[in-house]
Amino acid sequence: MNTSLTLPLIFISQLSMAAGGDLGQTERQATNWHAIIMFIVFVAITLFITKWAASRTKSAADFYAAGGGITGFQNGLAIAGDYMSAASFLGISALVFAKGYDGLLFSIGFLVGWPIILFMIAERLRNLGKFTFADVTAFRFSQGPIRSMAAINTLVVVLFYLIAQMVGAGQLIKLLFGLDYVYALVIVGVLMILYVLFGGMLATTWVQIIKAVMLLAGATFMALAVLSNFNFSFDAMFTKAVEVYGQVHHTDGHSIMAPSPIKDQLFLGFNIPGWVDSVSFGMALMFGTAGLPHILMRFFTVGNAKEARKSVLYATGFIGYFYILTFVIGFGAIIYVTQNPQYLDAVKMLATGKLALRGGNNMAAIHLADAVGGDLFLGFISAVAFATILAVVSGLTLSGASAVSHDIYANVIAKGKTTDEQEIRVSKMATLALGVAAVLLGIVFEKQNVAFMVGLAFAVAASSNFPVLIMSMFWKNMTTRGAVIGGLVGLVSSVILIILTKSMWVDTFHMGKEAIVPFKNPAMFSMILSFVCCWFFSITDNSSSAKEEREKFEEQYIRSMTGIGAEKAAKH
Repeated sequence: MNTSLTLPLIFISQLSMAAGGDLGQTERQATNWHAIIMFIVFVAITLFITKWAASRTKSAADFYAAGGGITGFQNGLAIAGDYMSAASFLGISALVFAKGYDGLLFSIGFLVGWPIILFMIAERLRNLGKFTFADVTAFRFSQGPIRSMAAINTLVVVLFYLIAQMVGAGQLIKLLFGLDYVYALVIVGVLMILYVLFGGMLATTWVQIIKAVMLLAGATFMALAVLSNFNFSFDAMFTKAVEVYGQVHHTDGHSIMAPSPIKDQLFLGFNIPGWVDSVSFGMALMFGTAGLPHILMRFFTVGNAKEARKSVLYATGFIGYFYILTFVIGFGAIIYVTQNPQYLDAVKMLATGKLALRGGNNMAAIHLADAVGGDLFLGFISAVAFATILAVVSGLTLSGASAVSHDIYANVIAKGKTTDEQEIRVSKMATLALGVAAVLLGIVFEKQNVAFMVGLAFAVAASSNFPVLIMSMFWKNMTTRGAVIGGLVGLVSSVILIILTKSMWVDTFHMGKEAIVPFKNPAMFSMILSFVCCWFFSITDNSSSAKEEREKFEEQYIRSMTGIGAEKAAKH
């Protein structure tokens, strides 16, 4: 056995943790009946909510935006539920379990985009938009080209997000519930379609709220259970974790748990990759979050700009609190999971000489749930993990369906001459198609590492949606030509650059032994390129329509700041 054991890198990808990416190839475990029963209860409650929501979903405003009748607090919880994925819960706590204090750097990374949304986007977005963020960019630009570009970008982001979520769902449920991979995909796909098809945004919102409450409650219990054993002293918990970490990492070659003093400060190292990947990763998280279509769509569910600001404030608080909990859970897993043989995979440890957890190294939080709460609490946390995936895929499906029905069908093909009934019918057809596609693609990509797909989702959002959205709201000289070319260049460049990275070119497509692009995340390059194209092709646009678009900026600015003429909440 290796005499200097190192804890394996537990997280799949820096990006996949926030968006529900690859959880790693898992082994099918024994059926967890507690988890299945609790999940059935959750599904029953949410299906009842869907039936209730269906009776109140009568117009396009109801279907896309819950009639604008969601409060700021409710929407904040729903946004948090949309953003906190199962892989966030499992992945970030596992990252802390592996990397110690360095894990906090990455967990904070998923929070930094929210101040941008709060101070720059939320109020203007709510005042200018109706159902999708394309409504904002199309306010003073040509409807057809802008909406087509925005819809294509939305569908690309949603598609890769959905694939990642579905593959993650299959692997997670295979591990936690003992179900076959395909069955898990079909269950998630069917429930996702039901929520969106019949309940629209109202049902999706309440599914996300319930899931957020369950996840926050479960994580809070776990963190408090860990801290209670140290008289709620963070210092005492950290000290114990560092001690255990040293025992695990510095062995005498005979016992993986042999105690010995820490010989260096591996646990306190600053383990960040090259500066290019670090900057690109940070840019993707910060600006990609502010360009995610399923997150931006949530701001149209509230009654006015004031409630939109409240939504972001509450969401930031809930998400920040959640990531603090995952930090405590990660340290708790070091203390309680690594010292309990029932959670360790002895066969794999003997074969590799590395610490390995039963069921896969991403299961640190799951094993901690059993350690602090027993089999019943383990079942609850397992059910919460499955519920989390359902909530996220429902929001993604709705945003993708709205791009097809509202942006492409209603405003490009029908040129605004549609009824609510026609638009909702197209949206439901798109929902069904997206659901079937998600299940099929989940099956196709079962054995693939899908972390790059989540990276692509963040990179595309940061490179295409964000530049167009922010410049259309803040820059007077922006034109349709600049917006369309900038958005498409951001989309295409980010996709091409990621295809040429090692995770795609070498590991997935097997096109060679070396990657053409030496970095992992293209956001630093593709986002800057998108901004430059938006600027250059706008200032060189001397057409008559460009002059009219620049003159209309003042009207847009007044409405974005005052809310005069903004969409109002529907009366029920």
